[in-house]
Amino acid sequence: MRCLSPLFLLLSLSTWTPPLQAQENLTPELDGRQGRELLLKNFRPKSKLRVPQTDLQRAKFPVVDIHTHFRYRFRHSPEQLDAFVELMDRNNIAVCVSLDGQLGDDFREHAAYLWTKYPNRFMIFANIDWQGDGAVDDPATWACHRDDFAARTVERLVEAKQLGASGLKLFKQFGLGYRNPDGSLLKIDDPRWDPIWKACGELGLPVIIHTADPAAFFDEIDDTNERWEELHRHPEWSFRAGKFPSREELLAARNRVIKRHPNTVFIGAHVANNSEDLATVSEWLSEYPNLYVGFASRIGELGRQPYTARRFFLEHADRILFSTDGPWPETRIRLYWRFLETYDEYFPYSEKEFPPQGFWNIYGIGLPDDVLKKVYHTNALRLIPGLKANFTEVTRGK
Repeated sequence: MRCLSPLFLLLSLSTWTPPLQAQENLTPELDGRQGRELLLKNFRPKSKLRVPQTDLQRAKFPVVDIHTHFRYRFRHSPEQLDAFVELMDRNNIAVCVSLDGQLGDDFREHAAYLWTKYPNRFMIFANIDWQGDGAVDDPATWACHRDDFAARTVERLVEAKQLGASGLKLFKQFGLGYRNPDGSLLKIDDPRWDPIWKACGELGLPVIIHTADPAAFFDEIDDTNERWEELHRHPEWSFRAGKFPSREELLAARNRVIKRHPNTVFIGAHVANNSEDLATVSEWLSEYPNLYVGFASRIGELGRQPYTARRFFLEHADRILFSTDGPWPETRIRLYWRFLETYDEYFPYSEKEFPPQGFWNIYGIGLPDDVLKKVYHTNALRLIPGLKANFTEVTRGK
């Protein structure tokens, strides 16, 4: 029986089909055992390392999670909300910021869901309604192409603030999905939107902006793509050249907006969506004093470069905000404490058996207490209007 190399075993992808004459002899289970080939989807390596493991049950200091999605993940289920508030209590999470507020009656509905029973545990960010009452498949009918769109959006943001909104969240479709009447994608730095960003500064509403996506999502889905398995499951997450702007173009357009509006606070979601290149993010933070970053769903990236990530957190301790992209299961939430507070080695970044964002484990960065406090809550208290009162009420006596 011939010996197959480990590289060949790893790259025997599940899309391969043998010639018809060989199919009748194909082993039903390509499980890598007894000399059989191994499908990537069946690869379940178990580490043989024996290193210290820290089981943290809660964060060392009270936490504000500035990036959560309670509308989209819980669909306004009261039972799930009750259970998650209990999780928050166990893990020392004082306040979560839901980024799914929307506008108008939708905002009121979401606020009633979160605030009726838990008025101090949640803040809400609004969202821009680019489509309005237009047809989803006919961008020419969308609200954003009307002459008064920016002015009307500002009016609705004023109303949202009166209803209790603490900021604005922009999703990645802004730059990668929303379109002009001619079919081209809306440009992030289109001057038509400038009155909106200016108004956010005047209203004191920070803007969390998700621009582009991980670097691998803009590469070909081939044997060199380190996120092949994830993109194979979600081909709609691929933004290859030709159909979409380059990642560099999108990030540059966002940065031009940040520079044009120095009086507006921008929070770059997912480490400004450049967690693979922290040196460049550092340059942005130095160049744009109104830019901050969260690291929701990116400890998988940060934790595989622990030396660089730790230096980044220490250098920019005043500009980084805790965020998870949750609500997540408790196992995943506690991995954030382990990443930030310990020097543990080679542990998973997700509770899932098969890593959802790459074939690797992560390392803790052991932040000192003064940096942990800034990341966990101090920076958020400084930026998000109304948060300090809620945080103080929740943590009083603790």
